[in-house]
Amino acid sequence: MGTTPVTIFTPEGGKPAPAVVIAHGFAGSQQLMLPFAVTLARNGYTAVTFDFPGHGRNPQPLLGGLADDDARNRTLIDSLGDIVAFARHLPNADGQVALLGHSMASDTVVRYAAAHPDIDATVAVSLFSPGDLSKPVRNLLVIDGALEPQMLIDDAYRVVGGGAAVQPRTTYGDFTAGTARRLSLSGGVEHIAVLYSAQSMREALDWLNTAFGRTGSGYIDARGPWLGILYLGLVALAWPLSKLLPQVSPIKTGAGPRWLRLLAIAIAPAILTPLILWRLPTDFLPILLGDYLAVHFAVYGLLTAAGLYLTGWRPPPIKLSTANLAIATLAVAAYSIFAIGLPVDRFITSFMPIPSRIPLILAMLIGTIPYFLADEYLTRGPQAPMLGYTLTKLLFLVSLILAVTLNLQRLFFLIIIVPVILIFFLVYGLFSTWTYRRTNSPIPGALANAFAFAWAIAVTFPVIGG
Repeated sequence: MGTTPVTIFTPEGGKPAPAVVIAHGFAGSQQLMLPFAVTLARNGYTAVTFDFPGHGRNPQPLLGGLADDDARNRTLIDSLGDIVAFARHLPNADGQVALLGHSMASDTVVRYAAAHPDIDATVAVSLFSPGDLSKPVRNLLVIDGALEPQMLIDDAYRVVGGGAAVQPRTTYGDFTAGTARRLSLSGGVEHIAVLYSAQSMREALDWLNTAFGRTGSGYIDARGPWLGILYLGLVALAWPLSKLLPQVSPIKTGAGPRWLRLLAIAIAPAILTPLILWRLPTDFLPILLGDYLAVHFAVYGLLTAAGLYLTGWRPPPIKLSTANLAIATLAVAAYSIFAIGLPVDRFITSFMPIPSRIPLILAMLIGTIPYFLADEYLTRGPQAPMLGYTLTKLLFLVSLILAVTLNLQRLFFLIIIVPVILIFFLVYGLFSTWTYRRTNSPIPGALANAFAFAWAIAVTFPVIGG
């Protein structure tokens, strides 16, 4: 619709049905909401997904960023309003509309529904602080993962209860009057996995069926475990493929200090980086929070490199094969980005960049290359401790959490994506380990990881403007 990417999921039979407009969260895209869209369409609803401005393949920027809440909220609400109007008049829609939003979009759908009483029902997943609502929201269901940050769960209780005590999975109010309220906590899942939880989808489906007086097939999308199997296979396949890489160095290189020295080098950047950046401006790129991550990576990497230098380590005078280095780096980077990224783009979230995001990948590399080069040299080598790589990655995540603590208002969303960064560290850490064992050099794995992380951040984080 216009420049906004939209996907319509129509029910079998083609009979007019209520439309459910489904909105993704921060740094997401419409692919992230596929489980809900497919579940609802298979149960007789017309489901509509889309990319917000600045997200996915939408070329329009997200106005306001984090600095101007009013401009950002207007942009998101106006975009949602356009899709609601579009959905209401689809050939397979009967004029009734419900909303479903995740995280950032939970705030948006709740605010929009409060201002538009013609919205018949609203489902807010991982509710993100909509503030004090001056107007009621018709038939509101809030779904949170039981492992979500407590701040989000507290918001859910507050909004559903309105000051009164609330019990999860208990419906309050009356659907006919539009006053129905319910809170559901999906067991064993956090901020992203809540979207793949069968309990989450069943709660949403039952809520909408009750609101519209409908019954469906009871189908619940179950792609989560299958996606897990797919990615386990892709990760496992990288191990035998790594044995085809060319050797870059005749002997294994890398600093690889023993535990005491490694700890001395690794802990300092984790503490100093957030303190150094606490008061410094880092909004130099048109990508929300991506610019902070780029600087955090860069400063962390430079401090790690300084620690290696100050403790006396120098690269050994060994001649590396330039051609083999290029081949190994390109091969590992290509597998990291395309073998992993293409299924992500198809089934999880937008991962293939539109043209305007390509320069952002190059800009992010300025930050990721120093970090991954320094970290790979610190944790690789003939005498490197077995769990050294794991320790430095955990320290980096601790450093990010410390940065958020120092500047909660600006960096809050980084807490939400920490589990995703952890998964990336795990997967790409395995790739770089296997690469090092075959090539004898930390450089191919470091450069491939730097490129993969720069790519992931640049193509998923929101592009902002104005």
